[in-house]
Amino acid sequence: MTEVSKPSPKVGLVSLGCPKALVDSEHIVTRLFDRGYDVVGANAEDSADVETMIVNTCGFIEAARDESFATIEACLDEGKKVIVTGCLGAQDEALRQRFPTLEFISGPESYDQVMGGLQIYEPLSDASSQPPASVHTPRDRLTPGHYAYLKVSEGCNHQCSFCIIPSMRGKLRSRLLDDVMGEARQAVAEGARELLVIAQDLSAYGADLRYQRVHWSGADRQTRLLDLCEALSELNVWIRLHYVYPYPHVDKLIPLMAQGAILPYLDMPLQHASPRILQAMRRPAAAEKSLERIRRWRELCPDLNIRSTFIVGFPGETEEDVAQLLDFLEEAQLDRVGCFTYSPVDGAAANTLPGAVDERDKLDRQELVYEVQQSISRKRRSRQIGKTIRVLIDTVNADGAIGRSAADAPEIDGAVFVSARVESATGDARAGYGRGPRLKAGEFAWVDIVDADDHDLYGELSGENVRVLE
Repeated sequence: MTEVSKPSPKVGLVSLGCPKALVDSEHIVTRLFDRGYDVVGANAEDSADVETMIVNTCGFIEAARDESFATIEACLDEGKKVIVTGCLGAQDEALRQRFPTLEFISGPESYDQVMGGLQIYEPLSDASSQPPASVHTPRDRLTPGHYAYLKVSEGCNHQCSFCIIPSMRGKLRSRLLDDVMGEARQAVAEGARELLVIAQDLSAYGADLRYQRVHWSGADRQTRLLDLCEALSELNVWIRLHYVYPYPHVDKLIPLMAQGAILPYLDMPLQHASPRILQAMRRPAAAEKSLERIRRWRELCPDLNIRSTFIVGFPGETEEDVAQLLDFLEEAQLDRVGCFTYSPVDGAAANTLPGAVDERDKLDRQELVYEVQQSISRKRRSRQIGKTIRVLIDTVNADGAIGRSAADAPEIDGAVFVSARVESATGDARAGYGRGPRLKAGEFAWVDIVDADDHDLYGELSGENVRVLE
């Protein structure tokens, strides 16, 4: 009699928060697949059949905590067994008070604890025979195949008064350069055309290791950001940097951007421009120095794109402080800006500061920031009209394609909408992409930009301009 194999246990996964948390989720998914589990997302059609849900939480700001709480509550209400991990999991006492039925709670990067809890809820008879997964093992990515996040360090040594990341994710812990490069090379071999380098403080990469030297690709290199970017540039893919503090040594990266070795893009969370508020926030950089540095960077690399985030409504913030922030935006001419209203987070030092700002005033100040930035962003986008730029295609449909330029990180920045309408060799208009190769997601193409708005670019492909790059 033929033995019928038992179907793989089905497990759900919800990943919340930033790309750093997404990388953690990828490591969890890799372990699940390696052990023989079938993994589905919370919105998948077959998620209703899932009995156990893993929720990778975020607890950086109040809105993120609320989303994490709501997700856990929804899963419990559906009668699912829930395993909580991630940043909010580091505050297990608060979670257990709110959800007494939770049995398995772990913090970020706690992959083995997650698997241990899962073995109780959804046991595998042969799980003990499976080799333990490693963070160094190539992982299953949750991003589209043509881009990948590369987390080079964990934790943070700063003590910003509004933030509790160090208490959740610990002190700075960098990966050696050769370890990072091994993962990067693997991702490119698997089809990644863009690597997004991420860390809580990317500028501090390697400091905890005293910039230890390693041997990579025939050369001795230090475990530091400059050497890493130089090594990554040899992979001939887009390299994008996220969460860069404006330290002096970042100056050395700008020539690499000007040469096209890495993308001319910096995600640099400045948080405010008022010296008084920056001091209260315990931020490591002054606004005037940041302005001076941005001017110098743009002299060296005119195409440099800078995204930043700011907080309004911080305790003690006055109208004068907000005016300084608005003046800074006009001076800096940043390409992209995100603005959050301050919200107290349990355990943050800023909670004890006097001068709480009314919620209505916070929203008004946020609106002011976006009003100023809107015109700046439109002007920055409009500079691309009439140019032919390189675009990484994300999706293709009957109307054309949607991609991203060097200025656009996935999900947080804008997009380039590419029309499918082209001129044939005889001059008549027809649908399609000309006589060249048809565009596919994950390929590069050259696009003529014909229009722009506050966030996005609009372009066309002609028979001459369809140049898909390998």
